[in-house]
Amino acid sequence: MMNQTSDSAGDAASVESASAAITGWHLHVYFDAETRASAQRVREAVEREFDIVMGRWHEKPVGPHPMWSYQIAAAPAEFARLLPWMALNREGLIVFIHPETGDAVPDHRDHAVWLGERLDLDLDALR
Repeated sequence: MMNQTSDSAGDAASVESASAAITGWHLHVYFDAETRASAQRVREAVEREFDIVMGRWHEKPVGPHPMWSYQIAAAPAEFARLLPWMALNREGLIVFIHPETGDAVPDHRDHAVWLGERLDLDLDALR
């Protein structure tokens, strides 16, 4: 339950500061040979409906990611539109989401959101 009794200027400033630190969002859609067709449908819908930058297909683990994947990069305002859509339309795929603050390890380790199963990342690849 959210605390709705606090409305101090300090709380508002910290929310604005945290939001300002996020310059964008990355969504990594994970798939394998069996789920590639689902990943293709999700990708095509995202490209059609959202103002994003779509990354390449990676049919092998890349960087910290333990599965095949592609990346979707979204500005904060577009992310606000994309997240609810992805939550309802990911076709059972695992989606790893993290903010872009300029500090890769905490962005991937501490500030991440998962849709579906949470997987272990290779954080050493970010160091």
